[in-house]
Amino acid sequence: MTATDCVVVERGEAPLILSMPHVGIDLPEAFEDRFVSPWLARRDADWHVEKLYAFARELGATIVRATVSRSVIDLNRDPSGASLYPGQATTGLCPLDTFDGEPLYRAGEEPGADEIARRRLDWFDPYHATLAGEIARLRAIHPKIVLYDCHSIRSTIPRLFDGLLPQFNIGSNSGAACDPALTAAIEGPCAESGLGHVVDGRFKGGWITRAYGRPTDGVHAIQMELAIRGYLPEPEEISPSNWPAAFDPAFAAPITRTLRAALEGVLAFARSER
Repeated sequence: MTATDCVVVERGEAPLILSMPHVGIDLPEAFEDRFVSPWLARRDADWHVEKLYAFARELGATIVRATVSRSVIDLNRDPSGASLYPGQATTGLCPLDTFDGEPLYRAGEEPGADEIARRRLDWFDPYHATLAGEIARLRAIHPKIVLYDCHSIRSTIPRLFDGLLPQFNIGSNSGAACDPALTAAIEGPCAESGLGHVVDGRFKGGWITRAYGRPTDGVHAIQMELAIRGYLPEPEEISPSNWPAAFDPAFAAPITRTLRAALEGVLAFARSER
C-alpha cells in the first residue's frame, strides 16, 4: 500500500480499478471551525464503502480511495463547476449545503473562487492524477480494463429524488461510458437479488464515469450507487447519536454476495476477447 495525505492506493494486477472518491471523512484543521458542525460536514459520506468492498482485494482489483471529506471538495464533480444534472438539485465541486439543503458553512465562511482553486490543486488534482496513473498502468498490460466507481447514499432524500431509492443504481452515462456487455454483467446479479435496481436512473454516473469512460480506447467506466439500507441499519431520522451506524459484515452479507457476483462478472467481461 502507498498513501499520500489525500489518496490511498492498493495495487492489484487484475483489469479492474475500484474508485472510492466519497469515503473520506478528513476535515483539514484550517476548515473545520468554518463548518456548522464536523458531524454535518461528514454526514453525507459514503460510509464504510471501503469495508463493504474489502473482498475486491481477493479478486486482484486495484483500489483508489480518498481521505478528504466531500464537503471540502467533491472529487466526483466537474472541476469547471458545471452541473452534472442540469435542472435537478445536486451539490457542487465545493458544496455549500448538504444533500438535504442545509448550509454547511457558518455565515461568511463559504469558500470563494481563489480558495476553490487551491482546493482543486490540493485534493482534486492528486486524486485524479492517481486514478489516471493506475488506469495507464493496467491498460498497458490488459487489452481492456474496467473502472468501477463505488458510491452509496441514504435511501430517502426528497431534495434529490422521489420516494425510496432502488437498492442498486447502475450508471453508464446512458451507455456512453462502457460496453453494454459490462452493464449487463453487473445488472444480472442485481436483478437476481430481487432487491431492486435501475440502470441510468437518477444516478447516471458522475464526473469520474463520464471523464474516464472511453470504450474505444479499452477503458470502460461504470458507477454503482447503493442505497445505504442494504448494508447499514438506516434510522428513519439520523442524528449525531445514531449516524453513522457501525459496519456489520453479517448485516451486509446479502449485498456483499451480490456485489461479489457483479465484480466477478466485470472481470469476466474485462478478460473476454469481445
